[in-house]
Amino acid sequence: MYEKEQAKAEILIEAIPYIRRFAGETVVIKYGGSAMVDERLKRSVIKDVAMLKYLGLNPIIVHGGGKEITATLDRMGKETVFVDGLRVTDQETAGVAEMVLSGSIGKSLVENLESVGIRACGINGKDGHTLMARKKIDSKGRDLGFVGEIESVDPTLIDTLIGAGFVPVISPVGVDAFSQTYNVNADYAASSIAGALNAQKLVFMTDVEGILRDKDDPRSIIRRMNAREAVELIADGTIKGGMIPKVECCLDAIGKGVKSVHVLDGRLPHSILLEIFTAEGIGTMLTPEVRNVK
Repeated sequence: MYEKEQAKAEILIEAIPYIRRFAGETVVIKYGGSAMVDERLKRSVIKDVAMLKYLGLNPIIVHGGGKEITATLDRMGKETVFVDGLRVTDQETAGVAEMVLSGSIGKSLVENLESVGIRACGINGKDGHTLMARKKIDSKGRDLGFVGEIESVDPTLIDTLIGAGFVPVISPVGVDAFSQTYNVNADYAASSIAGALNAQKLVFMTDVEGILRDKDDPRSIIRRMNAREAVELIADGTIKGGMIPKVECCLDAIGKGVKSVHVLDGRLPHSILLEIFTAEGIGTMLTPEVRNVK
């Protein structure tokens, strides 16, 4: 008669050691993929972030918005050009990217968090010079316009918001010493922010189950690996294609001192809670060279 309620109680009991361990710790969530466009998944993410906050963790959201930027440029009649996956960004495109990321997307996330009782504040990397950037030149020496790479992170404003009880919602827009705006890759923005804050966890929400041994077989998911194993799997071709830059970003975060990085399927409702507060998790967890517990 009470089987359903008992199952819920068991889930809560399983979460106790993780709640105790991670209370007060910082979790950076790189929010992107289908979870940004599917309304049901959006609500799930917001509730997960709210639960993290209520359980005593310090969640931070770093969000992308490439699809929305492209859609806005299309409505303006402006062609979007990509070079090896990077958006060629002229002055006008940089302004549109900032407007979409810091305006419609960032403010919407803040409103959604406030609707479930969580105080939130949207900023971008220009605020407080949080993300200092420089022009990015790609591996072939090509100038992509106002595409930036992060030089440094000043966490002062983020720390201030967390200290005041807010969830920071950060748009990946950077600035240089001459006040030039740059569009920054959201994955590397999240990695740099997590490193600067000495985060316990960095969570990448994607549209795949995790890191797979066989990209065509979801059952081949690798639940845990350390940094050395990840490098070896890239070298031997197990990790390939579009997953390589994602794993390289995970390694970047580990190198900056993040305790663990998680790649999980944002198409699964409540994937954040399932990954952090259950023994098995639902994605891939990457740790430093010394394999540690969750």
